[in-house]
Amino acid sequence: MRTYLDCYPCFLRQALSAARQVGANDEQQHAILGEALALLQTLPSGATPPEIGYAVHRIVRERMEGGDPYRALKDQSTRAALALYPRLKALVAASPDPLETAVRLSIAGNIIDFALSDELADLWATVERVLAAPFAVDDLGVLRAALDAADRVLFLADNAGETVFDRVLIETLDLPVIYVVKGGPTLNDATREDALAAGLETCATVIDNGSDAPGTILRLCSEDFRRVYAAAPLIIAKGQGNYETLSEAGPRVFCLLQVKCPVIARDIGAPVGSVVMRQSYSPL
Repeated sequence: MRTYLDCYPCFLRQALSAARQVGANDEQQHAILGEALALLQTLPSGATPPEIGYAVHRIVRERMEGGDPYRALKDQSTRAALALYPRLKALVAASPDPLETAVRLSIAGNIIDFALSDELADLWATVERVLAAPFAVDDLGVLRAALDAADRVLFLADNAGETVFDRVLIETLDLPVIYVVKGGPTLNDATREDALAAGLETCATVIDNGSDAPGTILRLCSEDFRRVYAAAPLIIAKGQGNYETLSEAGPRVFCLLQVKCPVIARDIGAPVGSVVMRQSYSPL
């Protein structure tokens, strides 16, 4: 997905939020914003939003050496999601269509996104909304057929806490799953620590992609991960960051997300708040 002009204020807000999370004072915050502004003027026009976000967040990490700025918020998100886990499992068990319910629950978890807000959403209200909403883009039938034909699934994680909702979907699939997290902290994206805290090792093989960039920017990922990615017959890609980097990655990739900003809404052609189950396509 290309970067729209409306993305630029969001990059600055993310830089300011991350700086504050690691305790930057006003002078440091001002310097970080100044450096981010200068960066935004020099990046190539073809860069994707995750590529730009990666460069912006690197400024905060290099200036502050703050480790994982969102660690406390990520832990809070995982605890809140785990508290709902028994109820989520009960919904799937009682459903006439367990796969659709589990897919919807995984998408409901995508509301946990500190790239857009520092507030944790009302998770159960989101579950109820996503279960009732029609798909704005509905490629679930294509996913069913792809799952029937595949012998394994590569699952690209998005955010901490959302990991618990992904676990419910993975436990519904009758296939081996490799669950891929980030190789280092960026925003509230899930790392190995977050996946283990959510119990993913009980239902999937957890690996990292060797990168601390948002989304899945293959050129920044490790060679080991790129080999796994190239060999995967079916890929589930969670969240807006993965959509931004893999929306044109070809038909074996399925993007599961909620539309949470006007830029994504414009690109997908669905309003903010929409529930999306979209097969990627190959670029012309």
